[in-house]
Amino acid sequence: MDLNHLISNAQHMPNIPKVVQELIQSFGDENVDSGEVAAKLSKDQAMTAKVLRMANSSKYGGHRTVGSVNDAVVLLGFNALRTMVLASGLTSAFPTPEGFNIKEFWVKSFTVASISKWIAKHVPDTDVEIAFTCGMIHDIGGLLTHILVNDEAQEIDRVVEKGANRIEMEDSHLGFNFTEAGSELAHRWKFPQEIVDGVKHQMDPQTDDGYKKLAGVLLIASYLYDHQDESQETLVTNFPTEHAKKLGINVVSMLDSISEIKELDSGIEELLG
Repeated sequence: MDLNHLISNAQHMPNIPKVVQELIQSFGDENVDSGEVAAKLSKDQAMTAKVLRMANSSKYGGHRTVGSVNDAVVLLGFNALRTMVLASGLTSAFPTPEGFNIKEFWVKSFTVASISKWIAKHVPDTDVEIAFTCGMIHDIGGLLTHILVNDEAQEIDRVVEKGANRIEMEDSHLGFNFTEAGSELAHRWKFPQEIVDGVKHQMDPQTDDGYKKLAGVLLIASYLYDHQDESQETLVTNFPTEHAKKLGINVVSMLDSISEIKELDSGIEELLG
């Protein structure tokens, strides 16, 4: 199957609001007018309501009351507002494929996003909100695959549940895998290249062009998510230390505080509730 052909000819592709598209393009734009963005967002009552619920959640320090989009910009900063708007726009943009548990998908995506943000705090010169965004969309390729070829995707899911390798199964049966599908969608939506690369190389961050930092963050975040129910001793023993060191992480300091991830609030309940 040709991924680009499938995407170009799909009947039910996700459709994100214009204000979300503009915010995606604002990454790296130092001259973005936050007041103009807030004014546009305020015209979308449904999205504004979701954003304010998230802004008042414990994730963003619920001890302060955020009553408007402008309040969110002042109290939380533009980058945090952008993250919330992207989260709101993305969760409502995708159609739900038949037999697909969309809530479970987003809960996992946002949990990985929160862990990614936590990891990014330990990585020198890394924007934590960009890390959260990358975590939030790390598996959109999986959802997109279900939208494009649901029957085949469900069959692969069943085989993977029995122990098969997802990347190998998707490559052999579809001709592409979820990391390629996700990075292609992120590219079409004009996410910055570092996020596109993060999604694409999350299973193997070391590339010919060097080590992809956000991909390394995602790899560690996915490890912590997948092993969160194991004992801390087991978690530490199998921890991907090599990748952490490549990211410049003080591994001892990070592992000492690893219990913090169980207390993270992704804010997803405010969006799906």
